[in-house]
Amino acid sequence: MATLPLALQHDAPASQPLRMGIAFAATVALFYTLCMVVWLAAPGPFMSFMNSLFHGMDFTPLLKPARFSWGGFVSALVVMAAWAFFAASFFAWLRQRLG
Repeated sequence: MATLPLALQHDAPASQPLRMGIAFAATVALFYTLCMVVWLAAPGPFMSFMNSLFHGMDFTPLLKPARFSWGGFVSALVVMAAWAFFAASFFAWLRQRLG
């Protein structure tokens, strides 16, 4: 008896890399947006968390007083989502080829 759900059993193998790419790109876009929201809501605690996350490296000297830019956010979001799409699509394609 197959353990895959019926919807996945009839999925064309060629569409799986595309579907994985879309799912990962959407995930990266969502989490990048959430990260931006947290940064805007609480920049001090966010910076403290980032410093702790990177084993005490101090990122505060990198901060420059600048206004939030929607253009910068959207361009970074598009680049990260595109990278995620291509990386996940390639991963799924390669995984299929390797068995």
